[in-house]
Amino acid sequence: MDAMPHPRGATAPRSLETLPWVNSFARLAPAFYTRLEPWQLPDPYLVCASAEVAKLIGLSAPEIARPEFVQAFCGNLLLPGTEPLAAVYSGHQFGTWAGQLGDGRAHLLGEVRGTGGNWEIQLKGAGRTPYSRFADGRAVLRSSIREYLCSEAMAGLGIATTRALCIVGSDAPVQREMVETAAVVTRVAPSFVRFGSFEHWRARGRVDALRELADHVIDRFRPELRDADQAYVALLADVSRRTGELLARWMGVGFMHGVMNTDNMSILGLTLDYGPFGFMEAFDAKHICNHSDDSGRYAYAAQPHVAQWNLYALAEALLPLIGAVDAARDAVDTHFTAAYNEGFLAIMRGKFGFTAALARDEQFISDTLNMLQFQRPDFTLFFRNLSQLSATAQAGADAPLRDLFLDPSHCDAWLADWRARLAQEASQDAARQAAMKKLNPKYVLRNWLAETAIRKARDKDFSEVTRLQACLAHPYDEQPEFEAYAALPPDWANGLAVSCSS
Repeated sequence: MDAMPHPRGATAPRSLETLPWVNSFARLAPAFYTRLEPWQLPDPYLVCASAEVAKLIGLSAPEIARPEFVQAFCGNLLLPGTEPLAAVYSGHQFGTWAGQLGDGRAHLLGEVRGTGGNWEIQLKGAGRTPYSRFADGRAVLRSSIREYLCSEAMAGLGIATTRALCIVGSDAPVQREMVETAAVVTRVAPSFVRFGSFEHWRARGRVDALRELADHVIDRFRPELRDADQAYVALLADVSRRTGELLARWMGVGFMHGVMNTDNMSILGLTLDYGPFGFMEAFDAKHICNHSDDSGRYAYAAQPHVAQWNLYALAEALLPLIGAVDAARDAVDTHFTAAYNEGFLAIMRGKFGFTAALARDEQFISDTLNMLQFQRPDFTLFFRNLSQLSATAQAGADAPLRDLFLDPSHCDAWLADWRARLAQEASQDAARQAAMKKLNPKYVLRNWLAETAIRKARDKDFSEVTRLQACLAHPYDEQPEFEAYAALPPDWANGLAVSCSS
């Protein structure tokens, strides 16, 4: 599954003032949002910007260097054609109904016609809205850097995700666990509609609004579903399939979202809302990347189950349009389960270098994950080092992989099984190794890498953000100049913890 839709041809370079805004979400009934302008951000400065995302919306590269770019993408300057608004939604948080939520610190400027379709552009951290509850409406530099880097890293991995155009910083103080500085991250996606957007209207008994939102999603993003006998069942099935594919991709690279609430689940199957995320290091299927997740609801191995639970919540929300409980449940169970199971199995076969599908593969994968659980090798390095090995044992060649194990003898026994499996399909080293390297990244956004960039950025040194972004754009390439980014975490990183405030 691609990170974004395929381009339909390059978009001619534009200036800030000639971006063609269309704003289809703003055409929904007024109850879906509140129109309001972003807050002014004092003395803003550019932290980083993605030339690739600028190209998606057709923005000319020199425009990034203009002072107006910073002013426009922190909310100080409203570009012609923008219609800033904050959307309302509700949702389940940590499995409990939280009631009304909404864009508490995000302002949707509108959408721009660009490469591959229309792209909504949203400022996160641009001030309070009617949905802020007791929050201050701001984002801090630390969390903005994490979101910017991870959304772009996921795009580099080929995983469906929102994107990030830029971060604009300010010395304005923001109180979190300690006083930090403010920032605004500009997010880009085809749509920011969530599962919770539908739950909101179901909870209020507003079938008219529920239908209007469902029709908006179908007509704007899935028009082919109109040909189905039951378009709303087809929509739920489509979301379920895309969510299953997304979760298979997450699990395949060891990604943990950290806070899979229904208001953080995209109706388009995108990775949405980066907070206390993490990438698996020493393998532990029960690993909890979110320090705020006391119960382990969003642990690594729990993510597929939680995704299906969230889809049931979406199914419940769509029930007035679907009509039959069985049809709604079947749409989730059939399409999510098949997409996840088939996707995960295919991904894991590829990660091990298997091109043929053999009956014993599922057991082999299960046994391997159990072995990893006990031996705790680094997840990313395990698969990347495996990608270098020959189908026949060679003296000393297995050492980098063996060194990751608590007991190297377990590695030896497992490698014997792996090589026996390869022998069943007459695997050729060169072709297999090349294919494996395209599925097993060398570089992921480890928390210690993000933390290093954040610490430098506090002193207004943004060079590490730029270097990391350049590296993570090509995570499957060797990139010898970034070799240090592929290393095991340093000792100082053992105490790092990320929470919902991250």
